[in-house]
Amino acid sequence: MAATKAIELHTKIPGPRSQEILERKERVIADPLSIYLPVVIERGEGATLTDVDGNTFIDFTGGVGCLNVGHAHPHVVEAVQEQAAKFFHTDFTILPYEVYVTLSERLVATAPISGSVKAAFFNAGTEAVENAVKFARAYTKRPAVIGFEGGFHGRTLLSLTLTSKTHPYKAGLGPFAPEVYRLPYAQDYRGPSAADALAALERALITTVPAESVAAIVIEPVQGEGGFVVAPPEFLEGVRRICDDNGIVLVVDEVQTGYGRTGKMWGIEHYDVEPDLITIAKSIAAGLPLSAVIGRAEIMDAPGDSAIGGTYVGNPVAQAAALAVLDVFEEESLVERAGQIGNTIRGRMEAWQQRWDAIGDVRGLGAMLAIELVHDRETKDPAPELATKVVEAASERGLLLLKSGIYSNCIRVLVPLVISDAELDEALGAWEDALGTALR
Repeated sequence: MAATKAIELHTKIPGPRSQEILERKERVIADPLSIYLPVVIERGEGATLTDVDGNTFIDFTGGVGCLNVGHAHPHVVEAVQEQAAKFFHTDFTILPYEVYVTLSERLVATAPISGSVKAAFFNAGTEAVENAVKFARAYTKRPAVIGFEGGFHGRTLLSLTLTSKTHPYKAGLGPFAPEVYRLPYAQDYRGPSAADALAALERALITTVPAESVAAIVIEPVQGEGGFVVAPPEFLEGVRRICDDNGIVLVVDEVQTGYGRTGKMWGIEHYDVEPDLITIAKSIAAGLPLSAVIGRAEIMDAPGDSAIGGTYVGNPVAQAAALAVLDVFEEESLVERAGQIGNTIRGRMEAWQQRWDAIGDVRGLGAMLAIELVHDRETKDPAPELATKVVEAASERGLLLLKSGIYSNCIRVLVPLVISDAELDEALGAWEDALGTALR
């Protein structure tokens, strides 16, 4: 007897009901909020989504990395309902609640940071980054911040300044925050080498911004929007050394790499490097708005009384979801599962690379994997239009995929870590079929 398929397609994609809703959207929603995949979702379960036309897809977008425990996990749903029935909101700094303290205790226990560690909660990844810089500036009494080419840290003023992709994120939206400096990020595929990137950083502290003015260096261990570029170990180790030599706070942005995505709870655990501060968001609360900064207590305690906060930061319903997420990670061994999923996907991707010359690179850690599409393997000329064709062909076959990369020519995996082996095999089959069509 044939195995039940997760993907079920009953209409063309997009279906008539999705099209109707998207036509309504055009009349009342601001144009910059453009739609990437024209599929209007009605419900989700685990690693699948069903649209308003009754079509069921396997979801490799994972809410842009927010759904490592999957859609509507029963344990998370129950926790949200239970907290919502008690109270929605007080503002923790006005009238505190226990869930904030409990989540802090559990989260700091996971931190790959020695010594005393403390936490503070916010709403979104961009807020976590902005506040990490506040902590660092308060601690060091310095103004400047260093980021890297290809980095993505959010869309509010300071984080958008740190973000390194002009279109669509930055063009026409300046002026940006002062005292933010950007340097090359080492990578194995396109370069520069770790040695060259570190030399550029060292030189910048002589020619561009004095080390004694730098509060923080903000870095992703694997660049997310930048195309799943994995930092070479010697690069991150060198950045840590430069921070140590100059009294600079090392902020590791784990918004996309965190929560098991790389096969370890935190991406930085793949390296012999301890951060000072870690920014966390996305999968922390299964898609509810919540983010955090965790880090060395002396840095977290540096700002003055009430200098950190906000009306909604650390919402109790989102925090109840976050506690349930940690339960699911433990009960279902999702960190280990990410490694298994990654091994399966990497094997298929490497086979595709042998088959199609347009796949220039396969890279990532754990389940955080991507392929990079090029016109020519020698020149590595980016092929964003091929990536778009593959994504469109995949959606027509019931698989939802996301692009990334500074040239928009990478296709990344952000699949919920609760996906079954059968669903994973079905999804990879659909992706392979899409590649065959798009790269013919």
